[in-house]
Amino acid sequence: MSFLDILAIIIPAAIYSAAPLILTALGGVFSEKSGVVNIGLEGLMLFGAFIGILTTLFTQAALGDVAPWIGILIAGVVGGLFALIHAVATISFKADQTVSGVAINFLAAGLSVFLIKLIFNKGQTDFIDNRIYKSDIPVLSDIPVLGKIFFSNIYITSYIAIFLAIVVWYVIYKTPFGLRLRAVGEHPMAADTMGIKVNRMRYIGVMLSGVFAGFGGAVYATSISGNFAAGTISGQGFMALAAMIFGKWHPLGAMGAALFFGLAQSLSITGESIPVLQEIPKIYLTIAPYVLTILALAGFVGRAEAPKALGTPYEKGKR
Repeated sequence: MSFLDILAIIIPAAIYSAAPLILTALGGVFSEKSGVVNIGLEGLMLFGAFIGILTTLFTQAALGDVAPWIGILIAGVVGGLFALIHAVATISFKADQTVSGVAINFLAAGLSVFLIKLIFNKGQTDFIDNRIYKSDIPVLSDIPVLGKIFFSNIYITSYIAIFLAIVVWYVIYKTPFGLRLRAVGEHPMAADTMGIKVNRMRYIGVMLSGVFAGFGGAVYATSISGNFAAGTISGQGFMALAAMIFGKWHPLGAMGAALFFGLAQSLSITGESIPVLQEIPKIYLTIAPYVLTILALAGFVGRAEAPKALGTPYEKGKR
C-alpha cells in the first residue's frame, strides 16, 4: 500500500469524523464569544442526534432522500429551543453557567432515553433507511492525486461544515452583529453604554450554539451512526468544546482543532486497513482522540485567552 493510498483512506475519514465536531464547536464559539460558558454542548448535540433520527424516521416514507436533510434542519431548530433553557437560567436568573450546562447534559440524556422507550418501547430507535451517504464531488474528484484524497468517497456534510466555519468567521469578525456579539463578551458595560442590549445578544449567542450543536448531532446520527441510542453521542460534544478552546475561540481555529480531533477519531475506523496501524490494539486507537484532547488542552489552553467577561452574568449599572 502506497503512501497516497494511505492518505486516501485516512483523510476522508478524518474529514467526515470532524464535521459534527466543527458544527458543534462553532456553536460554542457563538455562546462563549457572547460571554456565556456552554458546557452543555454535549447534551445539545445528543438531543440534536435524537431529533434528527426521529424526524428522518417519521418523514422518510414521504420524503425519501430529502428526509435526513429535513431531520438536520429540525434538529437545529429544536437545539436552539433546548439551549433557551440554558439561556434563561444563566442570563435572566444568573445561575452558575457551568452548573446549568451540566444540568443540560443530564436533562438531554434522560429525556432522550425516556422518549425512546415511550415511542419505540426499547432502548434505541430503529435504523433509518434514507441516510446521508458518501459520494464523489463531480469534476473535483477527477483531479489527479488530490481528487482521490479530498473529493472522493466523502460526505457532503463535511464540506458544508467547513463552509459554515468560514461563514461564521465572516459573521463574527466582519459584520456589525459580530462586533456587538464580541463586545458583550469582552466589555458588556461599555457595550451597554453604546446602546447594545447585552442580554439580548447573549440570548442570541446561546441559542445559536444550540442550533449548531443540533446540526452537529444530527449530522453524526444521519451519516455515521444511522440510529440513536443513549451511547450514540459519547464525548463528541466535549471534544467540540475542547476544539473551541484549542482553537482560541476563533471559528477557523476551532475548525482546525476539530479536524485534528477528527483525524484521531478516524484512526480507530481506518486502523485495520493501514499496515502500520494493524499491529496496534484497537482499544488504543479508540481512546486516542480523548487522550489527544487532554494533551492538547494541557499544552495550549494556558496560552489561549478567553473573552474577558466569559462566565460573568451582566447586571446593568453594576461594575
